[in-house]
Amino acid sequence: MTQEGYDKLKAELMELKTNGRRNAAKAIGEAREKGDLSENAEYDAAKDAQGMLEMKISEMEKSLSNARIINYDDLDASKVVILSTVKIKQNKTGKEFKYTIVSQAEANLRAGKISVNSPIGKGLLGKAVGEIAEVQTPRGVMEFEILDIAINMQ
Repeated sequence: MTQEGYDKLKAELMELKTNGRRNAAKAIGEAREKGDLSENAEYDAAKDAQGMLEMKISEMEKSLSNARIINYDDLDASKVVILSTVKIKQNKTGKEFKYTIVSQAEANLRAGKISVNSPIGKGLLGKAVGEIAEVQTPRGVMEFEILDIAINMQ
């Protein structure tokens, strides 16, 4: 993961641990004030929301503890690796696309960042310019030609 992605995830985690937990506790307290807890749907919903929040916090902590910061100087632009920006052409339609291969936590299709774990990300890894990547997608096998590979330091 990039240093930027790591810092963003860490900041989001801190937000959830502070304001998120405070808001969940407040919602539970307000629901508790409304009377009998055995028939209080608002209380049940607040407790469920708290459980989901704690699960998300746990997953983010796990991601951060397992994260490895990628140093751009160690990357090789001769083949597709994580943090490569790849220009590809879909052979069937001739359409060209440009994606940056990133960690799952940093993926954002609108920003042109696809996860290394996505079908296209997996299919492109290790390919060089001129090679054809066969990618298994929900719509079937798609072929992409690698047109260009660059390492863009952010």
